Amino acid sequence: MHAKSPMQYVLRRPGRFLLDVLRGFRDNQGLLLAGAVAYYTLLSIIPMFALVLIVLSQFVEQAQLHDTVTTILALVAPIRSDVIATHLEAFLSNWKVIGTMGLLLLLFFSSLAFTVLENALSMIFFHRRFRHSRHYLVSVVLPYAYISLLAAGFLVVSLMAGWLDQHSADTPSLLGIDIDMSSTTATTLYLLGVFGEALLLTSVYLVMPVGQLAWTHALVGGIVATLLWELTRHALVWYFTTLSFVSIIYGSLATTIIILLSFEFAAIILLLGAQVIAEYERIDHGGVTPRDS
Repeated sequence: MHAKSPMQYVLRRPGRFLLDVLRGFRDNQGLLLAGAVAYYTLLSIIPMFALVLIVLSQFVEQAQLHDTVTTILALVAPIRSDVIATHLEAFLSNWKVIGTMGLLLLLFFSSLAFTVLENALSMIFFHRRFRHSRHYLVSVVLPYAYISLLAAGFLVVSLMAGWLDQHSADTPSLLGIDIDMSSTTATTLYLLGVFGEALLLTSVYLVMPVGQLAWTHALVGGIVATLLWELTRHALVWYFTTLSFVSIIYGSLATTIIILLSFEFAAIILLLGAQVIAEYERIDHGGVTPRDS
């Protein structure tokens, strides 16, 4: 007897659905795709952040931008993010020397990660390619639309950080309890970062695959991926600060290896979330035939 809806199928056979997700992830060469996304993210992250900082430095103080970048990078690369932040700060102080050609190269390299991610998602949502198509100009514009979105998010977080810093010496009272604004500032910035992370992941699931994806599917995928990454991020911090021998094994390359591994785990979680949505969608459209146990 077949389930009457995809949700009933998933609820009645969660183990089989999970197995289908993992099998689909394997068949789509998910680990290989995640490796490609992680590698190109490593190439793109500094040019992308550099572009955003160059634009925002015209409106926001450099010290305030540095604090924002440090907070955001801690969400993306939980270990050794201070190395990237220090390099970006040095670049921001001397960005005018790179010239027009340098800016064009920044634009090119900053878009690589989004382009590879779009191709990886097209492999996972391969069933959509038979019914939908996308003009190549849309694929060209998408990375820069996301960079603009990141710049807007940075601006919001920076302005919020500036306002909170101005009131860091205040001790407002709520229900008779004094509030420590210094800890409140850190908590607020963290929550803003997590919210932006969930928003970005939801938009990736909603926009990157070819064709129109249900926003509820994208939202669930974004929330689940964010929660999984937050758990993984804290586990990585614990592992690399207590048990890891990466510094002993790789020496001067340890920082690059650790950051690349962080991106690898993030890419696996991102693509696994997409695989969950794809499996559910194929069930919903008859692309996967549920079988009785």
